[in-house]
Amino acid sequence: MDNTSQLSCGGCSCSHEHNSGHFEKIKIAAGVALFAVCLLIDIGNESVKFALFFTSCLLIGSDVLFRALGNIKTPKNLFDENFLMSIAVIGAFAIGEYPEGTAVMLFYKVGEWLQNRAVKTSEKSISALLDLKSDFANLKQNGTITQVSPEKVKKGDIIVVKAGEKVPLDGIVESGNSFLDMSNLSGESMPKEVSKGAQILSGAVNKSGLLTVKVTNEFKNSIISKILEFTQNAAKKKAKSERFITKFAKIYTPIVVICAVALAILPPLLIEGAAYETWIYRALVFLVISCPCALVLSVPLSFFAGLGAASKKGILIKGGNYIEALSNVHTVVFDKTGTLSKGEFGVTQIKTCNGFTKDELLYVGAYAESFSPHPIAHSILKAYGKKINQDLVESHEEIFGFGIKAVIDKRDVLAGNEKLMKKYNISYDKAQSIGSIVYIAIDGIYAGYIAVADEIKNGSFEIVKNLKKMGIKRIVMLTGDNRAIGEKTAKELHIDEVFAELLPLQKVEKIEAISKDLPKNGKLVFVGDGINDAPSLSRADIGMAFTAKSKDITAQSADIILISDEIEKVVTAVKTAKKTTNIAWQNIIFALSVKVALMILGAAGISGMWEAVFADVGVTILTVLNAMRIFARV
Repeated sequence: MDNTSQLSCGGCSCSHEHNSGHFEKIKIAAGVALFAVCLLIDIGNESVKFALFFTSCLLIGSDVLFRALGNIKTPKNLFDENFLMSIAVIGAFAIGEYPEGTAVMLFYKVGEWLQNRAVKTSEKSISALLDLKSDFANLKQNGTITQVSPEKVKKGDIIVVKAGEKVPLDGIVESGNSFLDMSNLSGESMPKEVSKGAQILSGAVNKSGLLTVKVTNEFKNSIISKILEFTQNAAKKKAKSERFITKFAKIYTPIVVICAVALAILPPLLIEGAAYETWIYRALVFLVISCPCALVLSVPLSFFAGLGAASKKGILIKGGNYIEALSNVHTVVFDKTGTLSKGEFGVTQIKTCNGFTKDELLYVGAYAESFSPHPIAHSILKAYGKKINQDLVESHEEIFGFGIKAVIDKRDVLAGNEKLMKKYNISYDKAQSIGSIVYIAIDGIYAGYIAVADEIKNGSFEIVKNLKKMGIKRIVMLTGDNRAIGEKTAKELHIDEVFAELLPLQKVEKIEAISKDLPKNGKLVFVGDGINDAPSLSRADIGMAFTAKSKDITAQSADIILISDEIEKVVTAVKTAKKTTNIAWQNIIFALSVKVALMILGAAGISGMWEAVFADVGVTILTVLNAMRIFARV
């Protein structure tokens, strides 16, 4: 139904869809209730027993049977999981295992519901991305400021962005000085200093001063609009992974059906004295033995067990197809800020000079920064760890773009960047540390510097080593931070490659370029935590996101959600996927080996219905028990 018809019906289609879904739930619930009653009550009459279990089976999964019948019209889709399920159920009922036939359908429907629920969750509205978009723009015309929708502002118009407001449109600063929080866009945790002539992007948050901005892009061409559009379209580029059971059914089902038909028809035609009755019976035994209950149950159950085991570890995987994909990972791409690093600033080094002590340097640095709202100031104050007596600060002047000049406890203090030292002709030693450097001079003498940087998470030092031990061939880091910080972090963590100073769309471009170098069947995982990572999470084969700090859109865009902020869970997720896939293949190989052996015996007339029952029920039980080992092993 197109949009026009939906609108014209006044919401009737939505109501119909809701009622249809409600009826389906009631129907399945009734089927489950009838199934439970049949299991609890000893039904002596075989016909009644058949009728009750068959009714229960139809209530639970009639749609599966009808889809299998409907696919007869399209041979291309005939041998899918619906046909496979139909054979499993019919085979179980054919040998009198009515409870098993109904249970197979129930298990399948539960799995189908879980899969659909996961898909709906991952495809929810990306409305959280709209948090990046400002609801208004302060349009300045003829000396008057008016609040208007960003969509109404034209290229070349002048807007005003006040402290605490989001930048509504891309533009160039005409006047004013401020710091912009770019973390939502680039993931760069350090606020960006801007002044006249600086280019600024929509979605950034103005942290301090008043800015007058000349608009360079209308809203439809702005960075925010592009991110919204790209996140919606990136998911469409992701390769659609068929469920394992679908791929298996297309191979296994037609083979056994053709073999059974050939077994019933060819021997009487080719062997003198062969009776049709004998070979038709053998063909039926062959079909019952080949009944794929063990595979239909144990393979999805293996993946469901993997999903359950992962969830116990705080890892939410949105479907078994991602477990299968995760077991074939070739390349892991990490975001830096908030993923490999804490996303919080801390004092990483205090370097003294000319006889000053570290305590003395930290003391004057903390007092000098005590009036500043900047994250660097907070980091120094946190490192100092003592109460500030502001009475000791006799004067305090912030020199924008340079730093702070103050008189603290009767001592002249300068605290700021290299430009501040040069401005007051202070001879200083250039810092070798990576990060933000606060140079300090006391009474005109250089005292040293305090280095502040985003600290690396403890688990990050081990994760690269552990991933490589598991066979991951390539590990890459993408970051919005400057190149020096990115390269230093990558070197410390022994990461293979690093790409720095990237905006969200540039990260996606890198992921696409890296994906082109993947070997056949090799998968790429992207691990991130910020809302700016949403397009990358959507574009990667498998997107992993931390929810401890991220916003809702990040979780919606991710295929795997890591509940806590522990980077080690990336390794746990890969291990879980590999073990789950291994057990699934164990079940496949075991079930097929037993069934092929017994099918040969059945075709030769050596095995009969009892052997067929073992091949069906016995193998099913053994493979299901094997699948449950995932909980013990992970």
